[in-house]
Amino acid sequence: MESAYRTRTRNPDSRSTGPPFTGRGPRVAGFEHHRISPAPLGSARPVPNTEPMTQRVELATVMDRLAVDEMVTEYAVAVDDGDWAAYRRLFTADGRADYRSAGGIEGDAGQVAGWLAENLTLFSMRQHLIVNRRVRFGILDHDTGDTARMQADYVNPMRFAGGDGASTAPDFVCGGRYSFAFLRTPDGWRLRQVVVEERWRRLPDPRAVAVSD
Repeated sequence: MESAYRTRTRNPDSRSTGPPFTGRGPRVAGFEHHRISPAPLGSARPVPNTEPMTQRVELATVMDRLAVDEMVTEYAVAVDDGDWAAYRRLFTADGRADYRSAGGIEGDAGQVAGWLAENLTLFSMRQHLIVNRRVRFGILDHDTGDTARMQADYVNPMRFAGGDGASTAPDFVCGGRYSFAFLRTPDGWRLRQVVVEERWRRLPDPRAVAVSD
């Protein structure tokens, strides 16, 4: 028995002249009829295939991420184009926005849309650039998996109305960070909250204004 074990496990570099291992152990008295037979096909318990479910979850996450990203793009376009009906439709019924750090107001979507419509007439050109979008799902209160948050940086060049039209350079530029909160509704993803954190702004050079006057 010992010699057979050594034969089966010997080092390949050894100079042993024993017979090569054939996959069969030595015959041991009393164990001739205890050979292990292969299990019949289909007798083992099937392993559940979780790959299709994983793929569906991953695809759903990608679709949600695209939908939330599209909401932010629609938000920027609505503000820049002055489409306040579209702006209101982006929010849930109880959605709110906070522009106080940029000199604006905090209120429900209808109130804020009215304030924006009145004050942005000062600018004939507006262009939102919202970048570095970071999305996190399921972190709002009473998480049901149908909520999301996004933080994103923005740069907002604008041109004052009433200029001579000779220059296309912006007169006013500001930048900062947005915080968006989303809720999935029967009509799709909607904005529950928008908070603007303005971090800097650049006003027209007073000397240039004096020269033009």
